Amino acid sequence: MILGLESSCDETAVALFDPARGLVGEWIHSQIALHERHGGVVPDLATREHLRHFGPLLDRAGRENNFRDVTQIAVTNGPGLAACLAIGVATAKALALALRVPVAGVNHLRAHAWSPFIGLHEEAPTVFAAKVAEILPHLGLIVSGGNTLLFAIDRQRRITVLSSTRDDAAGEALDKGAKLLGLGYPGGPLIEKMAVAGRASAFDFPRGIGRRDELDFSFSGLKTSLRYLLEKMSPDEVRVRLPDLCASYQQAVVDALALKTRAALRLDDGAFRSLGLSGGVANNRVLRSALEGEATRARIPFFAAQPKHTGDNAGMIAFAAWADEASADRAEGLGLTVEPSAALALA
Repeated sequence: MILGLESSCDETAVALFDPARGLVGEWIHSQIALHERHGGVVPDLATREHLRHFGPLLDRAGRENNFRDVTQIAVTNGPGLAACLAIGVATAKALALALRVPVAGVNHLRAHAWSPFIGLHEEAPTVFAAKVAEILPHLGLIVSGGNTLLFAIDRQRRITVLSSTRDDAAGEALDKGAKLLGLGYPGGPLIEKMAVAGRASAFDFPRGIGRRDELDFSFSGLKTSLRYLLEKMSPDEVRVRLPDLCASYQQAVVDALALKTRAALRLDDGAFRSLGLSGGVANNRVLRSALEGEATRARIPFFAAQPKHTGDNAGMIAFAAWADEASADRAEGLGLTVEPSAALALA
């Protein structure tokens, strides 16, 4: 049994993973309502909330399950907000000492990379290794507020980053666009909700880097284009056209992600045997549909992280510590440190 902890940003999360059964429990405290009043995450407030809520969450998890069955602690040690990560790592070390089990640091992005396979494991835990072998090499897209990147997992489960964003992440672009449009926080879900009533073809926004042989993303130009457009519109016109603005802006983000994914699928002439989508923005239904369409076009299966595992969560941390040997730093033990600026570490 692996006890997973997550505190990289504004979610305090605990999970228990049993390789023979899957995730047997997940407990989370969200800080969205708190940070919404400030228009974004305030690091000091996030750190305080982790201090307040790890104890109650662990108490509840311990009452519902027997911690004596835990054989390992897995905790996010990067990337993320330094003080928030430190709370999680300190909590993990204390638990490791109390339970007399080892502690491992897990790369948050590697956990996102493996999160689409949690459902595959739940379907048939005993044959998970064989099922994964059938869908490798795998092309994955991580889309969140802080990261946007394409990566490959080869047959040896080694991860290679194929591309990333040169400026803003897709989630950041959506949040900044929402702010320009006078919407609240978090911006991505609000834009998606407003876009339902709009026309995606109403406004022509840029799709990032247009070259087909270039896999990197770029979203800063999209945000600038929206700002210039809004400067030419009256407040009343913006209010009336808000659904169209949201739908068009969202579609530009989705198209940029889908087009680069399509280009990556063509890189090795059909070598990829599956496509995955994960990260907080993976909850966007328009994006999910577009990526599923790319997988259908390539005639490969599509794996999207379950909605509860798209944002920051401890379930994917515990799962990655078991499924992906390279995701967990087991060498440091109680000397484990935080790595706020960690990238998607390669195997």
